[in-house]
Amino acid sequence: MGVVSYEFEVTSPIAPARLFKAFVLEAAKIWPTAAPHAVKSVELEGDASPGSIVKITFVEGLPYQYMKHQIGGHDENNFSYSYSMIEGGPLGDKLEKISYENQFVAAADGGSICKSSIKYYTVGDYVITEDEIKTLIKGSEIKN
Repeated sequence: MGVVSYEFEVTSPIAPARLFKAFVLEAAKIWPTAAPHAVKSVELEGDASPGSIVKITFVEGLPYQYMKHQIGGHDENNFSYSYSMIEGGPLGDKLEKISYENQFVAAADGGSICKSSIKYYTVGDYVITEDEIKTLIKGSEIKN
């Protein structure tokens, strides 16, 4: 198994507290409403504490039927959270899991900067390329 790390930042006009609430605290309620063209449902298996599982089911017609995330933890004071994709989605037979650490920080314009650190854990001797990583990131974006 190999591990490849990748870091990037994305900006948003929305303040960190609102993004954190939407992406972390109220995701099960907000995602299907905010992106009905992509997310069919979000189910929590557990009490939302570290180790709990979140299953995201996608609408028909998307490349993936579902994915499962295992919650790593979150810090409401620093607007940070972590989780690992452990099943479904783009994992296939080449990736064991993908771990994410994200933090929303205030931008000068009142919006946010989402700082992301992603670790790709590959199966066997497989080596993931930077182009494959960029394709995975671009494919994970939910568009209107």
